[in-house]
Amino acid sequence: MGSLVDPAFVQAPEHRPKPTATETAVGIPLIDLSPLLHSPIPTDGGAAPPAISSLLAEVEAACRDWGFFQVINHGVPSELLDNIMAASKGFFALPAEEKWQVKRDEVNPLGYYNTEHTKNVRDWKEVFDLIVEELPVPLALAEPGADEFLSLRNRWPEHPPAFREACEKYTKAMNELAFKLLELISLTLGLPAKRLNGFFKDRASFIRLNHYPPCPSPHLALGVGRHKDAGALTILAQDDVGGLDVKRRSDGEWIRVKPIPNSYIINVGDIIQVWSNDKYESAEHRVSVNLERERFSIPFFFNPALYVTVQPLDELIDEKKRPAKYNAYNWGEFFKARKNSNFKKLEVENVQIYHFKKAV
Repeated sequence: MGSLVDPAFVQAPEHRPKPTATETAVGIPLIDLSPLLHSPIPTDGGAAPPAISSLLAEVEAACRDWGFFQVINHGVPSELLDNIMAASKGFFALPAEEKWQVKRDEVNPLGYYNTEHTKNVRDWKEVFDLIVEELPVPLALAEPGADEFLSLRNRWPEHPPAFREACEKYTKAMNELAFKLLELISLTLGLPAKRLNGFFKDRASFIRLNHYPPCPSPHLALGVGRHKDAGALTILAQDDVGGLDVKRRSDGEWIRVKPIPNSYIINVGDIIQVWSNDKYESAEHRVSVNLERERFSIPFFFNPALYVTVQPLDELIDEKKRPAKYNAYNWGEFFKARKNSNFKKLEVENVQIYHFKKAV
């Protein structure tokens, strides 16, 4: 990655990481999903057994108060994560010219990249993106008949040899966990468990492999700058190094998420914030880097179909008591705009859901 001579990596003074004692502070909620291993998710919250009702209360509080939580006893076999983590480390250890054989571009945002920007500041990282289920190409962004298309095809590297198999098995398990979490969240909104599932019929979910090399100036740069996730849900696996910081809603402090073996970090994204009409809010987070150790993480971004229109759900709107707080927007167009702003530095801020906020 070179040195920090290039000012493109340098965060504005107010956004640079500060040495704090946040790691000793109370962390994000830790939720045990073991009740789901013994009881099915009820079709509605009314008939739930006590263990499931307690679980729903925990998920609701975590989504409302943090927008983030960590889960254990989730049912995902540990060897699947071990295998994809090994594949990730093997890929990022390849020579640069070999990694660039599978580089992403502005037409197809999948593959390898090492000059991504967050809020127009370059991130100290390199990534590899792959989609969970390949979709027809070209794929219309909006309703049928739209003129704009997005190509989504995986670029598989030749090495390491087990890379593709490890990724495909892992993504299948993540997809299953994501639907369980989605149904729990739907129940906490007072909706039927499967109310949101239809939006994910032709889902545009993707996996990202992150590598954060040691940074010579970790007080100036960030692995990923402050941001909120644009999709519905993110399921993150991280190694034992740590570096994910979440902004605590109660006081605005940055809280380091302590790595817990065989756990996943869950955060609700902007889409769930809009669907819930602001009952739940996506949380701002960032990734800090360090001088000594490289760090690896693997987020799974659970996203609806690109043609989905995102807007507050009808059941959660009351024109007198709870009017809709957002105008509708097309997820595919939003996704493409965000990818373009990550791909290169722009002169304006990338699109955010507050751009669709209705005037009160």
